[in-house]
Amino acid sequence: MAALHDGGLSTRKMVLITARHRTDNAPALRAMYDALFVRFGPQHWWPARTRFEIIVGAILTQNTAWTNVEKALVKLRRERALTPQAMHGVPTATLANWIRSAGYYTIKARRLHSFTGWLMSEYGGSLNRMFKTPTAELRKQLLSVNGIGRETADCILLYAGQRPIFVVDAYTRRALKHLGWIEGDEDYDEIAALFMKQLPADEKLFNEFHALIVQLGKWYCRTRPQCEQCPLRAFLPRATAARGA
Repeated sequence: MAALHDGGLSTRKMVLITARHRTDNAPALRAMYDALFVRFGPQHWWPARTRFEIIVGAILTQNTAWTNVEKALVKLRRERALTPQAMHGVPTATLANWIRSAGYYTIKARRLHSFTGWLMSEYGGSLNRMFKTPTAELRKQLLSVNGIGRETADCILLYAGQRPIFVVDAYTRRALKHLGWIEGDEDYDEIAALFMKQLPADEKLFNEFHALIVQLGKWYCRTRPQCEQCPLRAFLPRATAARGA
């Protein structure tokens, strides 16, 4: 499974990360997970009623807060549009109006229709059929759909498909950079491979870990980090921890 995200993470860099854990007594990724879980508890992600709703949410949440997505999902539910067939039959302008709260609503309406059009064409509108496709092949197919990038595709695979894929977002990149584990300019797949090569291929673990990192990013690991109360404070490089004190 790790081969899905073997984005060229060099042997030198992998060795460097491992060495940091050993020589600096920094936490393993599992220790990071445990510290976050103790602070935040279970997150119960993804907040949705159906697999299709998860997919819609993953597309709508691009470049906006989840609270805005929730409003759009409520509207779509009221309009009985939260099935592939129903959404595919709604005019793009109408769909855009229903999802206005999610921002970039015209673009996102087109992206939703790109997905439903692809699903109808390739799988007869059936998510059951879609998710029978092997993970690597399905990821490749999802990335071919207009408006679905790697983070969105991996959210779909992890949360809707229950595949052991690690989702990397801006919070993940920022947290690992603050910890000194990455330089910050690594490719998406490089960072995902770091998790997927060092942790068991467990979708429940990846689900919870990603959700916990999001909480870390919202509360502590911000653009201007709040290090003094961070649950990972003991793991931070000394200079970073001192600046937060």
